[in-house]
Amino acid sequence: MSSADEPRAADPRARAAQTKRDRTRRALLDAADATFGSRGWARTRIEDIAAAAGVSAATAYNHFPSKHSLIGHVYAPLVRPLFVQAERDVAAGRPSVAALEDQVRALARTAARHRELSASFFSAVQDYTIRVEGPADPTDEIDPRLLAPVPDSIRLLVEHGQSTGELRAFPPAADISAMIVNTLLTRTMNRPDESADARAELLLTVLFGALRPELLLNGPADDRPFRRRS
Repeated sequence: MSSADEPRAADPRARAAQTKRDRTRRALLDAADATFGSRGWARTRIEDIAAAAGVSAATAYNHFPSKHSLIGHVYAPLVRPLFVQAERDVAAGRPSVAALEDQVRALARTAARHRELSASFFSAVQDYTIRVEGPADPTDEIDPRLLAPVPDSIRLLVEHGQSTGELRAFPPAADISAMIVNTLLTRTMNRPDESADARAELLLTVLFGALRPELLLNGPADDRPFRRRS
C-alpha cells in the first residue's frame, strides 16, 4: 500500500472511533440529565452517571472532567434557543419591553418544565461560585456559568433597550439580568407549587420597576400589568 493510500485506509477507522466517542458523549449527557433530575446535585456522582450510561468512570471523566462541566453541558441546550431568539429580536428592532416580557416568560416556563434539573444546575452554579471565590473566568472551560449562561439572553435585550433609550441606563444590564435569573432559579427550586406565569409576573414587575417604572406608576395602585389573564 502506498503512503497516499494510508490516510484513506485510516478514514473509516477514524470515523468509527469518532462515532463511538459521539455516542458515548450523548449517552453520558442523557444519563446526566436523568440522574441530576431524579437525584439532585449533591447526591449525584460522576460514577452514578457513568454506570447509567454503561461506561466506566474513567471514560466519563475523559469526556467531562467534573460534575460542574457535565451539568453545564446538559443545561446549555435549554437556554441556547432563548439567546437565539434574543438575537433575532435585537436584529429585527423589536421593542425591548415586548421582547423582554416574552423572554422572561419563556425562561420561567423552561425552568418550571425542568424544575429538578434547574434546581441541580443552580446548586452547581452556587457551589462553583463559592469554590472559585469570584466571577466567571472566560478561560475556565468547566464553569457551568459559562457553559450555560442563563442570564445572557436577558442581558442582551436589556443592553439593547438601554442603548436605544427604551430602558433606563441603571441598573447595568449584567447586574439586573443576573438578579432576575438568580431569583427565578431560587423560586423554581423553593416554590414548586408556584406557576410559571406567577413567577414571571413577579420577575417582570421587578425588572421593569427598575428599568421602565412608568409602566407600573401610570396605572392604578392595584394594577398588575404583567398578570396573565385567562
